[in-house]
Amino acid sequence: MLIELKEAVWKANLELVKSGLVILTFGNVSGIDRRRGIVAIKPSGVPYDSLKADDIVLVDLEGHVVEGWLSPSSDTPTHLELYKAFPQVGGVAHAHSVYATMFAQARREIPCFGTTHADQFHGPVPLTRLLVEAEVAGDYELNTGKIIVERFAGIDPLGLPAVLVAGHGPFAWGRTPEEAVETALVLEHVAKMAYGSTILDRNLAPLDGYILEKHFRRKHGPQAYYGQKKEKDHA
Repeated sequence: MLIELKEAVWKANLELVKSGLVILTFGNVSGIDRRRGIVAIKPSGVPYDSLKADDIVLVDLEGHVVEGWLSPSSDTPTHLELYKAFPQVGGVAHAHSVYATMFAQARREIPCFGTTHADQFHGPVPLTRLLVEAEVAGDYELNTGKIIVERFAGIDPLGLPAVLVAGHGPFAWGRTPEEAVETALVLEHVAKMAYGSTILDRNLAPLDGYILEKHFRRKHGPQAYYGQKKEKDHA
């Protein structure tokens, strides 16, 4: 139900703050009801300490407000582009978390240097190109979504569930709003470790591919065995 979606998106937005990923109002989380084609998203510029579930705005996939008295996040067009392009995605999170944003501003991908990264991301975290002047002057947020989709041509968005927008910052996603925030948290964690690792060794090579594959597949592959089996597996 849409009430439950609004509640989930509200809680996920508050989790951005609890996780230390945002300051002030610099972030947003959304979620989608695929059957109805409705997206729930944080309202623009509303402080987190006063945010309520009822404040969450509902929009359709064209960006028209269908429920709510506040304006949706200014990043809404970016979120909508991701939902349209990535049908497996059920939640999107955007934050200007410090280390991931440093990589975005330096216009560098986040290399996979170790197994913590490999557990979540099937390779380096991709970086978009920089928006050109006409794209910024036009539908800026829409075009931000478009260059993310452009960068993910041929890439599984659930295998690499995050992106760095050059000169801007990270977007992360998952099957649910909660999972999108978890991805954003892991992204910041591995960005910080990658930054520190390159300070210790400026010539550090990425993790060997066979180790990356092992760690990613043991959690996300068809024969994944990390964690506990679901109850039905014991039937």
